Amino acid sequence: MTSIHSTGTRAPAFGLPPLAIAISALLAGPAFSQTSMARADATLSTIEVVGRTESGAYHSDEAAGAKTNLPLRELPQSVRIVTRQAIDDLGATKLDDVLDYVGGVSRQNNFGGLWDNIAIRGLPGNENTGMATLLNGFSSNRGFNAPRDLAGVERIEFLKGTAAALYGSSEPGGTLNIVSKSPQWKAANAVEGYVGSYGQKRGAFDSTGPVGDNFAYRLNVAVEDRDSFRDYIGAKRQVIAPAFTWKLGRDTLLEYTGEYLRHQTPLDRGVVAVNNSLGAIARTRFLGEPADGDVTVQNQTHQFILSHEWNSTWRSRLGLSWRGTSVNGFSTEATALQSNGDLTRQRRFRNYDSDDIALQAELQGNVNTGSIEHELLFGVESFRFKMDTLMLRVNPTGPRPYAINVFNPVYGQLQPVPTPNTDTVEHQRDTAIYLQDAIKLAPGWRLVAGVRVDNYSQSLLNRKTNVTANQEPSATSPRIGVSWLPTEQWTLFANAGRSFRLNVGSDFAAAAFAPENGRSLELGTKWESADRRIGATAALFDIRKRDVLTADPVNTGYSISAGEIRSRGLEIDFAGQVTKHWRLNASLVVNDVEIAKDNTLEVGGQLLNVPRVNGSVLAVYEDALANGQRYGIGGGVTHVGKRLGQARTQAEANANAAAFDLPSYTTAKLVAYWRLTPALRLTLDVDNLFDKTYYTSSYSRVWVTPGSPRAITVGLQAKF
Repeated sequence: MTSIHSTGTRAPAFGLPPLAIAISALLAGPAFSQTSMARADATLSTIEVVGRTESGAYHSDEAAGAKTNLPLRELPQSVRIVTRQAIDDLGATKLDDVLDYVGGVSRQNNFGGLWDNIAIRGLPGNENTGMATLLNGFSSNRGFNAPRDLAGVERIEFLKGTAAALYGSSEPGGTLNIVSKSPQWKAANAVEGYVGSYGQKRGAFDSTGPVGDNFAYRLNVAVEDRDSFRDYIGAKRQVIAPAFTWKLGRDTLLEYTGEYLRHQTPLDRGVVAVNNSLGAIARTRFLGEPADGDVTVQNQTHQFILSHEWNSTWRSRLGLSWRGTSVNGFSTEATALQSNGDLTRQRRFRNYDSDDIALQAELQGNVNTGSIEHELLFGVESFRFKMDTLMLRVNPTGPRPYAINVFNPVYGQLQPVPTPNTDTVEHQRDTAIYLQDAIKLAPGWRLVAGVRVDNYSQSLLNRKTNVTANQEPSATSPRIGVSWLPTEQWTLFANAGRSFRLNVGSDFAAAAFAPENGRSLELGTKWESADRRIGATAALFDIRKRDVLTADPVNTGYSISAGEIRSRGLEIDFAGQVTKHWRLNASLVVNDVEIAKDNTLEVGGQLLNVPRVNGSVLAVYEDALANGQRYGIGGGVTHVGKRLGQARTQAEANANAAAFDLPSYTTAKLVAYWRLTPALRLTLDVDNLFDKTYYTSSYSRVWVTPGSPRAITVGLQAKF
């Protein structure tokens, strides 16, 4: 839902509270002259309609995913927005390129490079389908999703804490909302070309404009072909993202957003740890079989939104979304490393498909009860989801184990033929109602309360056994938050909410698992400069999640929903145009995540891939030469702390067995541009500037994803 920005009523200057005074030095950093910022040169504050932007904002004061017109400073929730300017400054072409610059986000198992998977505030989503993600307010993580391309993306909203009161099944740590580029009523076109290290070649096209008085379009296209620092690995992708806006009447709009994405690459599980240590084999070494070829992931999305302004107070929105996803291809994947360096492997074939259709209807309006202002939201959502999963697998043993030696790999051996392993079809249905009230209690107080009630129907048919597991769970997800605005720049806020997420699969008795349930508490403060070009948030959080899948203590090889996880931490985010020439993005997070209850894993132990500390800084300097040409130069530094690399059992902990950890790492990048003419621009991006060897994520000792060596990309962008 697109928010209509309302500045609201500014709070009177009650005087800075003690907590705000105590934390102000940490958030505000050096003193910024608001007067000089307001008088910044207008030539350095233009945001381009298409192509890479310059002098745009790092700080945003609203989020469509929050479904309220309250400015973010007044919203009792921590929200981090990666704007289009930040995306362009990072030279980011996929979601993975921006993750290190958002506090509280950690990479998880990426399924051999086939899709994105992250944890927010230490809590990952389903290990097979990934984190809770929205596209323009519709769920976009049901099914199988290729790595998100950013060609058609305007911004990325990280809604931290639980969003279940608005969106239903999700993680209590946070939810992503991807916002697509929208049609503009001024004609503009841009074409971009990039070449870089490891055979990178990418072209992109962005066109928008009106067709008559009542219709506007936008079309984003991107084609990419690249090799990799990894042996025998390459990737191809094609993206087409059309959109239109049609004025059906003075107060009625029909909007369409579409996307087709095709991603092809071999499934690559990475390197292995030898004797519990990394680095014994080169980070370039591929341990699968080149003869398997590519795995193809295809995604299609079509969204229609009909909105109508009934009067100056009430408006409605009716949305329809259809998504189709598929995965198809062979792979060879490691299973165990022997003492002589032989790595045993499985061969698999996957043929996965999903269809997802969702309908949303919302009515939003403003009413007053005396001196109290209410912004009311009434919503109904229903979806139907089908996922068809067929996997063939063979795990050879005996004299021909289909192994490869990690020190002296020999490819091209006879490949075994996989046989049926998994053959299921899952159906999910849900009908939900949700309510939200954003209340201006007084000039300095805001209250946001909401609740969503979901009624699910879930069935999982195992075609091999012809047994179906059914359940019809219901869930009520409340949320309440309050903000105090003691001055025109400071906010203190607190919120609490509950969440749930369906567990996929069935137990020993072929019964469906109970859903996960979460509880999230957050206390924080926000600061925004007087000109709204700089913003900062600091938040403390405490999250509990129960009914997490854990090993069945009686029936080996099966699971039950009985585990518990706890996540606590401190986050600090800062973003904005700090002077006429400098913009800055920074984050720092301290996160303590532990297993509170489990039948197999170490109680008190960590979760995979979640560092206790991570942080980042991105700074860009921009100015104009005497001849009118403009330039910008900057860089970024990211730090990710030590993380657990393989789940650690209680038995291993009791025996004091060495844990497998991924080492901490710090990387740097360089960014620069030179505006040759008003329509032509040259860019340079250098990732991993000092060629650091590091490892981004892991699933086990034999599935470890190495980070890329130094990579240089040169780009040319033209507007016409």
